Amino acid sequence: MLEHDVLIVGSGLAGMRAALEVAEDPSIDVAILTKVHPLRSHSGAAQGGIAASLGNSSDGDGWELHMYDTVKGGDFLVDQDAAEILGREAPENIFELEHMGCAFSRMEDGRIAQRRFGGHSEPRAVYAADRTGHALLTVLFEQLLKKGVKVYSEWYALDLIVRDNTCQGLIAYDILTGQIEAVQAKAVMFATGGYGRTFRITTNAFASTGDGVVMAYRAGIPLQDMEFVQFHPTGLQGSGILLSEAARGEGAHLVNADGKRFMEDYAAGAMELAPRDIVARAEQTEVDNGRGVTAKGDSVFMDLRPIGEERIRYALPSVMHLARDFAGLDPLVEPIPIQPTAHYSMGGIPCDIDGQVRLKDQDNTPITGFYAAGECSCVSVHGANRLGTNSLLEAVVFGRRTGKNIREHVKDLDPTRITEGEMQPAIDEVNRFLQGEGSENVGAIRSDLRDVMMEKCGVFREQGALQECLSTVKDLQARFAKARIDDRTTTFNTDLLDAIEVGHMLEFSEVIVSGALNRQESRGGHARRDFATRDDDNWYKHTLAYREADGPRLTYSEVNMSPRHRAAYPPEERKY
Repeated sequence: MLEHDVLIVGSGLAGMRAALEVAEDPSIDVAILTKVHPLRSHSGAAQGGIAASLGNSSDGDGWELHMYDTVKGGDFLVDQDAAEILGREAPENIFELEHMGCAFSRMEDGRIAQRRFGGHSEPRAVYAADRTGHALLTVLFEQLLKKGVKVYSEWYALDLIVRDNTCQGLIAYDILTGQIEAVQAKAVMFATGGYGRTFRITTNAFASTGDGVVMAYRAGIPLQDMEFVQFHPTGLQGSGILLSEAARGEGAHLVNADGKRFMEDYAAGAMELAPRDIVARAEQTEVDNGRGVTAKGDSVFMDLRPIGEERIRYALPSVMHLARDFAGLDPLVEPIPIQPTAHYSMGGIPCDIDGQVRLKDQDNTPITGFYAAGECSCVSVHGANRLGTNSLLEAVVFGRRTGKNIREHVKDLDPTRITEGEMQPAIDEVNRFLQGEGSENVGAIRSDLRDVMMEKCGVFREQGALQECLSTVKDLQARFAKARIDDRTTTFNTDLLDAIEVGHMLEFSEVIVSGALNRQESRGGHARRDFATRDDDNWYKHTLAYREADGPRLTYSEVNMSPRHRAAYPPEERKY
C-alpha cells in the first residue's frame, strides 16, 4: 500500500504544472504516477505554439479579444467563465514559463516572438521554433526535479476508487515488476491526456488511449461532450503524423489537384488560417469531390515554398525534417500531401475552473478529493472546437489553478483508506488476461475499431453510418469479452497493457458515437451531413454520458454564459 497526500496521474504539461504548484508547500507529500517517462508525455509533440495576448506583434490584441476568439472558435459551446480565465491569465503564465527558462523564439528587438494561428484575430502564438511543447515539457521537468517531486515512472493506473462521492485513491500496476498496488491519497488529480488512438489516422501518441476518462466513467462520473473530436487539417498523408499549423501561420498554401488554393471557397477572409474544423471539412470535401492529390486521391497539398527557404529552416525545422524522414520528399522544392487526422478531444471529465471534478447534476455535486486538468478534462474552454495554441495554454493555466486549489484545500481533507474489496476489480481485470483462455486477438479488435471509427465517425457523420458504427463497436465489445493475450509474464508485459487499453478504447468510443448519433446538428468538430446547420434552439447545451449496463445514458446541461469581468458573448453566425 502506497500513500501520499496528493497523487497526480499523468506527467504532461497539466500534470507537471499542477505538481509544481502543490510542491510550493513543502509539507505536502505530492507524487506523479505516469505510464511513460515524463519527457515522453504527449505534450512534447505539440509544435506550433502557446497562445497569449502579449501584443508583441500587434497593437490591437488583448485578453477580451482572445476570449472572444476562443468562444467563437468553439462554435459558442464554450463555458465563458473558463474562456475568460484562459485569456486573462495567459500572459502571466507565459512570463512565468520564460522565467523558468523556456527558450521562446525572439523578435529582433529581443521580445518574445508571436505568429498567426487559425481562428485567432491577432498573432498571439508564442513559440519555440516548431518544438514548443518539447521546450515547455523539458523546462517543467527540470523544475520538477528541482522540487524533488516523487515520480512513479512507467506505472499504469488501473482503477479509480470513489466511495460516497469521495475519492479514496487508485489502483496501479508497476509495469516493471507486475505488482498491483493501492495508492491512497487525500487528493487525486487526473492529467491523463486524450483519446485519439481510437481513430486509424491520428496525430496522437500510442499512449493516448483514454485511460483517465474511462476510469472516471467507471467510477460513476459522467463524461461531457465526447462527440466533439477535432481533426487536424495537416496530418501527413497515410500516417497522420502532425505537421504543425505553424506552417500555415508562416504562410503555407493548401492546394488541390487543380493547383487551386481552395480555402477561398470556404473561408475567404481567413483562408488557410480558418479554425481547424472548417479547414478539415474543406479538405475532406475537396477529396470527396475528386480533387484529391496522389494516387489514392485521399489528400491535398500543403505547399511551404511561398514561405521561403530561410524562414522554413528557422521557424519550421521539425516540419521540414518530418516531411523528409516520413514522406521522403523535400518541402523546400515540392508540396507535401496532407489529410485530416484525429487530433484533439474537446470532451472529457467535467470539472470547474479550479479543476474540481463535478457530477454536473442538479446540485453540481463535487467528487471530494478528485480533480482533473488538461485534455482528459472538460472545463469546456474549447467548446465544440479548439483553436490551435489554446491546448498548451489550457494545460498550463488550468494545471496551475488546479494545483493551487489542491494545495490550499488538501490539508482539510480526511485521510483515505482503500479496502481489499475495492482492489479486487483491478486484480480481476489483470488476471483475466494473464490466466484466461480466450479466442479473440486483441490487435485485430483494435484494428477493426480504429477503421470503423475513422470511416463512420470521422470528419463528416450521418445517421446511417453512425448507427452502423455503434453496432460494430457493440460487436467488438462482445469479441473483446473473449480476447486473449500470448504473453503471460510479469515484466514489461506490453500485451497486457495493450489489452487493457483496447478495453478503454471500446468503452469511450461507444460514448463518442452515442453522443454523435443523438446530437442532431452540426457544431464545431461534430459535422452531420443530415443536419448540416447549427441548432441553438435545441442543441445549445452540453452532453453528459452516464455509464449504464446497456451503454451510456445521455443527459444535457446548460452552457455557462457568466464570465466574471465582462458581458457574455451570445451565439452568432460563425464567419471567417
